[in-house]
Amino acid sequence: MVRVNSTNAAITSTVTSTTATATATTPVSGVNLPALRSHNAALVLDLLRTAGAEGISRLELAERTGLTPQAVSKITARLRAEGLATQAGHRASTGGKPRTVLRLVPEAGHAVGVHLDRDEVRVVLVDLMGTVVGERRAPLNLGAGADVVVEGVAGEVEALLGGESPEVEALPGRHSGEAETLRGARPGRSGAPREDGSRKAEAMPGGRPGEAGRPGEPGVRVGALLGVGVALPGPLDHARGVLHRVTGFPEWDGFPLRDALARRLGVPVAVDKDTNAAALGLAVGGEGGSFAYLHLGTGLGAGLVIGGALRRGARTGAGEFGHQVVQLDGPPCGCGDRGCIEALCLGAVARGDLDEAARVLGAGAANLVGLLDIDRVLLGGRTVAAAPDRFVRGVAAVLAGRARREGAERAVPVRVAPGGARGVAEGAAQLLLAPLFGRAEG
Repeated sequence: MVRVNSTNAAITSTVTSTTATATATTPVSGVNLPALRSHNAALVLDLLRTAGAEGISRLELAERTGLTPQAVSKITARLRAEGLATQAGHRASTGGKPRTVLRLVPEAGHAVGVHLDRDEVRVVLVDLMGTVVGERRAPLNLGAGADVVVEGVAGEVEALLGGESPEVEALPGRHSGEAETLRGARPGRSGAPREDGSRKAEAMPGGRPGEAGRPGEPGVRVGALLGVGVALPGPLDHARGVLHRVTGFPEWDGFPLRDALARRLGVPVAVDKDTNAAALGLAVGGEGGSFAYLHLGTGLGAGLVIGGALRRGARTGAGEFGHQVVQLDGPPCGCGDRGCIEALCLGAVARGDLDEAARVLGAGAANLVGLLDIDRVLLGGRTVAAAPDRFVRGVAAVLAGRARREGAERAVPVRVAPGGARGVAEGAAQLLLAPLFGRAEG
Protein backbone atom coordinates (compact mmCIF):
# COMPACT_ATOMS: atom_id res chain seq x y z
CA MET A 1 0.00 0.00 0.00
CA VAL A 2 1.27 3.49 -0.85
CA ARG A 3 0.15 6.37 1.38
CA VAL A 4 0.41 10.05 0.54
CA ASN A 5 1.62 12.16 3.45
CA SER A 6 -0.14 15.55 3.52
CA THR A 7 1.23 16.80 6.85
CA ASN A 8 4.94 16.03 6.89
CA ALA A 9 6.40 17.31 3.64
CA ALA A 10 9.80 17.67 5.29
CA ILE A 11 11.89 16.65 2.35
CA THR A 12 10.20 18.63 -0.35
CA SER A 13 9.63 21.76 1.74
CA THR A 14 13.34 21.83 2.41
CA VAL A 15 14.22 22.52 -1.22
CA THR A 16 11.36 23.91 -3.26
CA SER A 17 13.59 26.03 -5.50
CA THR A 18 17.18 25.09 -6.17
CA THR A 19 19.65 26.06 -8.88
CA ALA A 20 23.19 25.68 -7.54
CA THR A 21 25.40 22.60 -7.49
CA ALA A 22 27.67 21.41 -4.70
CA THR A 23 30.22 18.64 -5.11
CA ALA A 24 32.83 17.08 -2.88
CA THR A 25 35.71 18.70 -4.77
CA THR A 26 34.39 22.04 -6.08
CA PRO A 27 33.81 25.08 -3.82
CA VAL A 28 30.27 26.43 -3.96
CA SER A 29 28.70 29.66 -2.84
CA GLY A 30 25.66 30.06 -0.63
CA VAL A 31 23.62 33.22 -0.20
CA ASN A 32 22.74 34.56 3.25
CA LEU A 33 19.25 35.76 2.36
CA PRO A 34 16.07 34.43 3.99
CA ALA A 35 14.39 34.20 0.58
CA LEU A 36 17.02 31.67 -0.52
CA ARG A 37 16.78 29.34 2.46
CA SER A 38 15.86 26.43 0.19
CA HIS A 39 18.82 27.16 -2.08
CA ASN A 40 21.18 27.10 0.90
CA ALA A 41 19.66 23.91 2.29
CA ALA A 42 20.22 22.23 -1.07
CA LEU A 43 23.91 23.20 -0.96
CA VAL A 44 24.25 21.69 2.50
CA LEU A 45 22.31 18.55 1.56
CA ASP A 46 24.47 17.94 -1.50
CA LEU A 47 27.66 18.26 0.53
CA LEU A 48 26.25 15.82 3.09
CA ARG A 49 25.43 13.45 0.22
CA THR A 50 28.88 13.63 -1.37
CA ALA A 51 30.61 13.29 2.01
CA GLY A 52 29.10 9.81 2.38
CA ALA A 53 29.17 7.77 5.58
CA GLU A 54 32.24 9.61 6.92
CA GLY A 55 30.23 12.80 7.13
CA ILE A 56 31.27 16.44 7.26
CA SER A 57 31.49 19.01 10.05
CA ARG A 58 29.52 22.27 10.28
CA LEU A 59 32.74 24.24 9.98
CA GLU A 60 33.57 22.47 6.71
CA LEU A 61 30.03 23.08 5.47
CA ALA A 62 30.42 26.80 6.16
CA GLU A 63 33.80 26.92 4.42
CA ARG A 64 32.54 25.02 1.38
CA THR A 65 29.30 26.97 0.93
CA GLY A 66 30.41 30.44 1.96
CA LEU A 67 27.52 30.57 4.44
CA THR A 68 28.02 31.89 7.98
CA PRO A 69 28.46 29.29 10.75
CA GLN A 70 25.18 30.53 12.23
CA ALA A 71 23.32 29.92 8.97
CA VAL A 72 24.82 26.43 8.67
CA SER A 73 23.84 25.62 12.26
CA LYS A 74 20.23 26.64 11.58
CA ILE A 75 20.07 24.61 8.37
CA THR A 76 21.61 21.48 9.87
CA ALA A 77 19.38 21.72 12.94
CA ARG A 78 16.35 21.79 10.65
CA LEU A 79 17.66 18.88 8.59
CA ARG A 80 18.25 16.84 11.74
CA ALA A 81 14.78 17.65 13.05
CA GLU A 82 13.31 16.51 9.74
CA GLY A 83 15.27 13.24 9.84
CA LEU A 84 17.41 14.04 6.78
CA ALA A 85 20.70 14.36 8.67
CA THR A 86 22.17 12.76 11.76
CA GLN A 87 25.33 12.78 13.82
CA ALA A 88 28.11 10.58 12.44
CA GLY A 89 30.62 10.99 15.26
CA HIS A 90 33.32 13.50 16.17
CA ARG A 91 36.49 14.70 14.52
CA ALA A 92 39.57 16.15 16.18
CA SER A 93 39.97 19.93 15.92
CA THR A 94 43.00 22.21 16.14
CA GLY A 95 41.68 23.72 19.32
CA GLY A 96 38.74 23.35 21.65
CA LYS A 97 36.33 20.45 21.72
CA PRO A 98 36.11 17.90 18.87
CA ARG A 99 33.92 18.84 15.92
CA THR A 100 30.58 17.07 15.50
CA VAL A 101 30.36 15.33 12.13
CA LEU A 102 27.03 15.04 10.32
CA ARG A 103 25.91 12.72 7.54
CA LEU A 104 22.89 12.27 5.29
CA VAL A 105 20.29 9.67 6.32
CA PRO A 106 19.90 7.66 3.07
CA GLU A 107 16.76 5.81 4.15
CA ALA A 108 14.90 9.05 4.94
CA GLY A 109 13.63 9.26 1.38
CA HIS A 110 13.32 7.24 -1.82
CA ALA A 111 12.47 7.63 -5.48
CA VAL A 112 11.39 5.16 -8.16
CA GLY A 113 13.20 5.13 -11.49
CA VAL A 114 11.60 3.56 -14.59
CA HIS A 115 13.46 2.72 -17.80
CA LEU A 116 10.73 2.24 -20.40
CA ASP A 117 12.44 0.74 -23.43
CA ARG A 118 10.85 -0.36 -26.69
CA ASP A 119 10.47 -3.96 -25.54
CA GLU A 120 10.80 -4.03 -21.75
CA VAL A 121 10.49 -2.03 -18.55
CA ARG A 122 12.98 -1.92 -15.67
CA VAL A 123 11.97 -0.36 -12.34
CA VAL A 124 14.29 0.45 -9.45
CA LEU A 125 13.79 1.93 -6.00
CA VAL A 126 16.70 4.05 -4.75
CA ASP A 127 17.41 5.86 -1.49
CA LEU A 128 18.68 9.42 -1.08
CA MET A 129 22.24 8.33 -1.82
CA GLY A 130 21.11 6.76 -5.10
CA THR A 131 21.66 3.21 -3.84
CA VAL A 132 19.32 0.66 -5.40
CA VAL A 133 17.28 -1.15 -2.73
CA GLY A 134 14.75 -2.85 -5.00
CA GLU A 135 14.43 -3.78 -8.67
CA ARG A 136 12.00 -5.34 -11.12
CA ARG A 137 12.15 -6.07 -14.84
CA ALA A 138 9.44 -7.26 -17.22
CA PRO A 139 8.74 -7.45 -20.97
CA LEU A 140 6.57 -4.60 -22.25
CA ASN A 141 5.90 -3.64 -25.86
CA LEU A 142 5.99 0.12 -26.36
CA GLY A 143 3.76 -0.37 -29.39
CA ALA A 144 1.00 -2.10 -27.43
CA GLY A 145 -0.95 1.13 -26.94
CA ALA A 146 -1.02 3.84 -24.30
CA ASP A 147 -3.47 2.13 -21.95
CA VAL A 148 -1.50 -1.12 -21.90
CA VAL A 149 1.84 0.61 -21.41
CA VAL A 150 0.64 2.96 -18.66
CA GLU A 151 -0.99 0.09 -16.82
CA GLY A 152 2.10 -2.09 -17.28
CA VAL A 153 4.44 0.56 -15.88
CA ALA A 154 2.09 1.35 -13.00
CA GLY A 155 1.73 -2.32 -12.16
CA GLU A 156 5.49 -2.82 -11.94
CA VAL A 157 5.89 0.27 -9.75
CA GLU A 158 3.11 -0.88 -7.42
CA ALA A 159 4.54 -4.38 -7.24
CA LEU A 160 7.96 -2.98 -6.35
CA LEU A 161 6.44 -0.91 -3.55
CA GLY A 162 4.07 -3.67 -2.47
CA GLY A 163 6.19 -4.92 0.42
CA GLU A 164 6.08 -1.70 2.45
CA SER A 165 3.96 1.39 3.14
CA PRO A 166 6.24 4.30 2.26
CA GLU A 167 5.20 7.87 2.91
CA VAL A 168 4.73 9.61 -0.43
CA GLU A 169 5.71 13.27 -0.39
CA ALA A 170 3.46 15.52 -2.49
CA LEU A 171 5.78 18.11 -4.02
CA PRO A 172 4.51 21.64 -3.27
CA GLY A 173 4.81 23.61 -6.50
CA ARG A 174 6.22 22.51 -9.81
CA HIS A 175 9.66 22.22 -11.23
CA SER A 176 10.60 21.20 -14.74
CA GLY A 177 9.18 17.76 -15.52
CA GLU A 178 7.09 17.50 -12.35
CA ALA A 179 3.52 16.30 -12.35
CA GLU A 180 1.10 19.22 -12.38
CA THR A 181 -1.27 17.80 -9.77
CA LEU A 182 -2.14 14.55 -8.04
CA ARG A 183 -5.79 14.83 -9.00
CA GLY A 184 -7.73 12.28 -10.96
CA ALA A 185 -6.36 8.96 -9.73
CA ARG A 186 -8.40 6.01 -10.83
CA PRO A 187 -11.54 5.13 -8.86
CA GLY A 188 -10.98 2.26 -6.47
CA ARG A 189 -7.22 2.87 -6.45
CA SER A 190 -7.09 6.10 -4.45
CA GLY A 191 -8.97 8.15 -1.91
CA ALA A 192 -10.41 11.61 -2.15
CA PRO A 193 -8.08 14.59 -2.63
CA ARG A 194 -6.86 16.30 0.51
CA GLU A 195 -7.01 20.05 0.98
CA ASP A 196 -3.42 20.45 -0.22
CA GLY A 197 -4.10 18.55 -3.44
CA SER A 198 -2.33 15.37 -2.33
CA ARG A 199 -4.05 12.02 -2.38
CA LYS A 200 -4.04 8.84 -0.38
CA ALA A 201 -3.27 6.25 -3.05
CA GLU A 202 -4.03 2.60 -2.44
CA ALA A 203 -1.50 0.49 -4.31
CA MET A 204 -2.57 -2.90 -5.62
CA PRO A 205 -1.76 -5.62 -3.09
CA GLY A 206 0.44 -8.55 -3.92
CA GLY A 207 2.59 -8.66 -7.04
CA ARG A 208 5.22 -11.19 -7.94
CA PRO A 209 8.67 -10.95 -6.37
CA GLY A 210 11.15 -8.69 -8.10
CA GLU A 211 14.50 -9.72 -9.53
CA ALA A 212 16.46 -8.01 -6.75
CA GLY A 213 15.81 -7.17 -3.11
CA ARG A 214 12.27 -5.95 -2.55
CA PRO A 215 11.44 -3.18 -0.10
CA GLY A 216 9.60 -5.67 2.08
CA GLU A 217 12.66 -7.85 2.63
CA PRO A 218 14.54 -7.74 5.95
CA GLY A 219 17.09 -4.94 6.19
CA VAL A 220 15.41 -2.70 3.60
CA ARG A 221 13.57 0.24 5.16
CA VAL A 222 11.52 2.49 2.92
CA GLY A 223 11.10 6.15 3.90
CA ALA A 224 9.39 9.05 2.17
CA LEU A 225 8.74 8.50 -1.54
CA LEU A 226 9.37 11.64 -3.60
CA GLY A 227 7.80 10.23 -6.76
CA VAL A 228 8.52 8.34 -9.98
CA GLY A 229 10.93 9.27 -12.75
CA VAL A 230 10.35 7.73 -16.19
CA ALA A 231 12.99 7.58 -18.93
CA LEU A 232 12.23 6.40 -22.46
CA PRO A 233 13.29 6.98 -26.08
CA GLY A 234 12.61 10.42 -27.53
CA PRO A 235 11.82 12.78 -28.91
CA LEU A 236 9.67 14.25 -26.13
CA ASP A 237 8.98 17.42 -24.17
CA HIS A 238 10.53 17.08 -20.72
CA ALA A 239 8.98 20.26 -19.32
CA ARG A 240 5.39 19.19 -20.15
CA GLY A 241 5.91 15.43 -19.91
CA VAL A 242 4.46 14.96 -23.39
CA LEU A 243 5.80 12.52 -25.97
CA HIS A 244 6.46 13.41 -29.59
CA ARG A 245 6.91 10.99 -32.49
CA VAL A 246 8.94 8.38 -30.63
CA THR A 247 11.21 6.77 -33.22
CA GLY A 248 9.46 3.67 -34.51
CA PHE A 249 6.25 4.49 -32.58
CA PRO A 250 4.72 7.66 -34.09
CA GLU A 251 1.36 6.86 -32.50
CA TRP A 252 2.70 8.27 -29.20
CA ASP A 253 2.86 11.80 -30.65
CA GLY A 254 1.17 14.24 -28.26
CA PHE A 255 0.50 11.72 -25.47
CA PRO A 256 0.78 13.27 -21.94
CA LEU A 257 2.64 10.37 -20.35
CA ARG A 258 3.64 12.28 -17.21
CA ASP A 259 0.11 13.32 -16.32
CA ALA A 260 -1.35 9.91 -17.24
CA LEU A 261 1.03 8.11 -14.89
CA ALA A 262 0.60 10.73 -12.16
CA ARG A 263 -3.17 10.22 -12.26
CA ARG A 264 -2.80 6.45 -12.28
CA LEU A 265 -0.26 6.23 -9.45
CA GLY A 266 -1.28 9.27 -7.40
CA VAL A 267 2.32 10.47 -6.98
CA PRO A 268 4.50 13.10 -8.68
CA VAL A 269 5.99 11.91 -11.99
CA ALA A 270 8.81 13.31 -14.13
CA VAL A 271 9.50 12.20 -17.72
CA ASP A 272 12.70 12.56 -19.74
CA LYS A 273 14.66 10.92 -22.53
CA ASP A 274 16.56 7.78 -21.56
CA THR A 275 19.88 9.33 -22.58
CA ASN A 276 19.26 12.47 -20.51
CA ALA A 277 18.35 10.43 -17.45
CA ALA A 278 21.46 8.28 -17.75
CA ALA A 279 23.66 11.35 -18.21
CA LEU A 280 22.07 13.06 -15.20
CA GLY A 281 22.71 9.97 -13.10
CA LEU A 282 26.34 9.94 -14.17
CA ALA A 283 26.79 13.64 -13.38
CA VAL A 284 25.18 13.34 -9.95
CA GLY A 285 27.26 10.22 -9.35
CA GLY A 286 30.54 12.06 -9.81
CA GLU A 287 31.29 12.25 -13.55
CA GLY A 288 32.60 15.79 -13.75
CA GLY A 289 33.43 18.19 -16.55
CA SER A 290 31.90 17.84 -20.00
CA PHE A 291 31.02 14.51 -21.57
CA ALA A 292 28.70 12.77 -23.98
CA TYR A 293 26.87 9.61 -22.99
CA LEU A 294 26.09 7.55 -26.12
CA HIS A 295 23.37 4.94 -25.63
CA LEU A 296 23.15 2.13 -28.18
CA GLY A 297 20.39 -0.32 -27.46
CA THR A 298 17.12 -0.64 -29.36
CA GLY A 299 17.94 2.85 -30.68
CA LEU A 300 20.79 5.35 -30.55
CA GLY A 301 20.92 8.65 -28.69
CA ALA A 302 23.12 10.90 -26.59
CA GLY A 303 22.97 12.67 -23.25
CA LEU A 304 25.11 15.81 -23.00
CA VAL A 305 26.70 17.16 -19.83
CA ILE A 306 28.55 20.45 -20.32
CA GLY A 307 30.48 21.99 -17.45
CA GLY A 308 28.93 19.49 -15.03
CA ALA A 309 25.34 20.34 -15.98
CA LEU A 310 22.90 18.30 -18.07
CA ARG A 311 21.89 20.13 -21.25
CA ARG A 312 18.45 19.27 -22.64
CA GLY A 313 18.05 22.26 -24.91
CA ALA A 314 15.08 24.62 -25.14
CA ARG A 315 12.76 21.88 -26.46
CA THR A 316 14.44 18.76 -25.02
CA GLY A 317 15.97 18.38 -28.47
CA ALA A 318 19.63 18.24 -27.48
CA GLY A 319 21.18 14.81 -27.89
CA GLU A 320 19.11 13.57 -30.84
CA PHE A 321 22.43 12.11 -31.84
CA GLY A 322 21.14 9.08 -33.73
CA HIS A 323 19.34 11.13 -36.33
CA GLN A 324 22.18 13.17 -37.76
CA VAL A 325 22.42 12.25 -41.43
CA VAL A 326 25.87 10.99 -42.41
CA GLN A 327 24.98 9.26 -45.68
CA LEU A 328 22.79 11.12 -48.15
CA ASP A 329 20.21 8.80 -49.72
CA GLY A 330 21.32 6.09 -47.28
CA PRO A 331 19.09 3.38 -45.78
CA PRO A 332 15.71 4.52 -44.41
CA CYS A 333 15.48 5.27 -40.71
CA GLY A 334 12.55 4.82 -38.36
CA CYS A 335 12.42 8.60 -37.93
CA GLY A 336 11.39 9.00 -41.57
CA ASP A 337 14.74 10.27 -42.87
CA ARG A 338 17.49 8.39 -44.65
CA GLY A 339 21.14 7.76 -43.84
CA CYS A 340 20.89 8.47 -40.09
CA ILE A 341 23.65 7.19 -37.83
CA GLU A 342 21.07 5.10 -35.97
CA ALA A 343 19.96 3.31 -39.14
CA LEU A 344 23.54 2.66 -40.24
CA CYS A 345 24.68 1.53 -36.81
CA LEU A 346 21.73 -0.75 -36.06
CA GLY A 347 21.91 -2.13 -39.60
CA ALA A 348 25.53 -3.15 -39.03
CA VAL A 349 24.58 -4.74 -35.71
CA ALA A 350 21.78 -6.71 -37.40
CA ARG A 351 24.31 -8.04 -39.93
CA GLY A 352 26.63 -9.09 -37.13
CA ASP A 353 29.28 -6.56 -38.19
CA LEU A 354 30.04 -5.00 -34.81
CA ASP A 355 33.30 -3.48 -36.02
CA GLU A 356 31.40 -1.49 -38.65
CA ALA A 357 28.79 -0.51 -36.05
CA ALA A 358 31.57 0.76 -33.78
CA ARG A 359 33.15 2.69 -36.67
CA VAL A 360 29.85 4.40 -37.49
CA LEU A 361 29.31 5.19 -33.80
CA GLY A 362 32.84 6.59 -33.70
CA ALA A 363 32.11 8.88 -36.66
CA GLY A 364 29.16 10.35 -34.79
CA ALA A 365 31.22 10.67 -31.60
CA ALA A 366 33.92 12.51 -33.55
CA ASN A 367 31.30 15.01 -34.75
CA LEU A 368 30.28 15.68 -31.14
CA VAL A 369 33.89 16.10 -30.07
CA GLY A 370 34.45 18.60 -32.87
CA LEU A 371 31.29 20.56 -32.08
CA LEU A 372 31.43 20.61 -28.29
CA ASP A 373 35.08 19.97 -27.34
CA ILE A 374 34.01 17.53 -24.61
CA ASP A 375 36.36 15.83 -22.16
CA ARG A 376 35.29 12.23 -22.70
CA VAL A 377 32.86 9.87 -24.40
CA LEU A 378 30.95 7.29 -22.34
CA LEU A 379 29.20 4.33 -23.96
CA GLY A 380 26.17 2.43 -22.70
CA GLY A 381 23.12 0.44 -23.72
CA ARG A 382 22.46 -3.26 -24.15
CA THR A 383 24.18 -3.49 -27.56
CA VAL A 384 27.37 -1.97 -26.18
CA ALA A 385 27.11 -4.19 -23.10
CA ALA A 386 27.12 -7.28 -25.33
CA ALA A 387 30.58 -6.40 -26.76
CA PRO A 388 32.01 -3.50 -24.73
CA ASP A 389 35.65 -3.92 -25.72
CA ARG A 390 34.90 -3.91 -29.44
CA PHE A 391 32.82 -0.76 -29.22
CA VAL A 392 35.32 1.09 -27.03
CA ARG A 393 38.17 0.06 -29.32
CA GLY A 394 36.29 0.99 -32.50
CA VAL A 395 35.08 4.39 -31.28
CA ALA A 396 38.49 5.20 -29.80
CA ALA A 397 40.19 4.40 -33.10
CA VAL A 398 38.04 6.94 -34.96
CA LEU A 399 38.67 9.61 -32.31
CA ALA A 400 42.41 8.88 -32.38
CA GLY A 401 42.42 9.39 -36.15
CA ARG A 402 40.69 12.73 -35.75
CA ALA A 403 43.20 13.80 -33.10
CA ARG A 404 46.14 12.94 -35.37
CA ARG A 405 44.68 14.95 -38.25
CA GLU A 406 44.19 17.95 -35.98
CA GLY A 407 47.61 17.66 -34.35
CA ALA A 408 46.09 17.23 -30.89
CA GLU A 409 48.32 15.96 -28.12
CA ARG A 410 45.90 13.17 -27.25
CA ALA A 411 42.53 11.84 -28.32
CA VAL A 412 39.40 12.29 -26.25
CA PRO A 413 39.16 9.15 -24.06
CA VAL A 414 36.39 6.59 -24.50
CA ARG A 415 35.11 4.11 -21.91
CA VAL A 416 32.01 2.21 -20.91
CA ALA A 417 29.75 4.16 -18.57
CA PRO A 418 29.34 2.81 -15.03
CA GLY A 419 25.92 1.60 -13.98
CA GLY A 420 25.47 -1.25 -16.43
CA ALA A 421 21.96 -2.30 -17.38
CA ARG A 422 20.44 -0.26 -14.54
CA GLY A 423 22.08 3.03 -15.55
CA VAL A 424 19.03 4.55 -17.25
CA ALA A 425 16.59 3.47 -14.51
CA GLU A 426 18.88 4.82 -11.80
CA GLY A 427 19.17 8.08 -13.72
CA ALA A 428 15.39 8.24 -14.00
CA ALA A 429 15.16 8.17 -10.20
CA GLN A 430 17.51 11.15 -10.14
CA LEU A 431 14.85 13.17 -11.99
CA LEU A 432 13.15 13.30 -8.56
CA LEU A 433 16.20 13.20 -6.30
CA ALA A 434 18.54 15.64 -8.05
CA PRO A 435 16.40 18.77 -7.41
CA LEU A 436 16.56 17.99 -3.69
CA PHE A 437 20.32 18.52 -3.91
CA GLY A 438 20.23 21.51 -6.24
CA ARG A 439 20.95 19.49 -9.37
CA ALA A 440 17.91 20.44 -11.49
CA GLU A 441 19.85 21.35 -14.62
CA GLY A 442 18.22 21.96 -17.98
